[in-house]
Amino acid sequence: MFLSLTLIAAVAAALLAFVYETTKPVIEASDLATLQAGIDKVLPEYDNTPYDEKVEIDGYQLYPARKGNDLTGVAVESYTNNGFSGLVRVLVGIDMEGKVVDYTVLEQAETPGLGSKMEEWFRTEGTSRSVLGINLTEPARVTKDGGQVDAISAATISSRAFLETLNSAYAVMQKAITDGQIK
Repeated sequence: MFLSLTLIAAVAAALLAFVYETTKPVIEASDLATLQAGIDKVLPEYDNTPYDEKVEIDGYQLYPARKGNDLTGVAVESYTNNGFSGLVRVLVGIDMEGKVVDYTVLEQAETPGLGSKMEEWFRTEGTSRSVLGINLTEPARVTKDGGQVDAISAATISSRAFLETLNSAYAVMQKAITDGQIK
């Protein structure tokens, strides 16, 4: 009986390892394509390859956009662990005036139907929900905290976490520019 169970476990482990190794490159290629599409979506117009100029600072990935020799904006992979259900990762594009060009939520585990609405909630243009075009030189906050952005109904913690990712993205972008890591 012990030998049979050991053999079954070994075969299952070998099959699992084979499937993992076979699918790993496909998954990595898909993740890269998703990231590059996100970079294209969130940045202002550019003619360089931001992914190839990636800079890493304190766990944040920054992708500078250039038009000719001029820096037009930076896409920042930002994150916080302060979401209602933990990790929230956002790719946000910020222009050189500190304004949010666009964003895409890369990862979140917020409550379905509530906090998970952040992908669309904060892009409703012409409302106080929208963060598109908001200037991050002053930290973005929800109205409940005296800020200018309406939180998702019944999901204030998720909304605060989302805005925290934008604020930290801007801070990291400014640090990279000030330190000369992005020129």
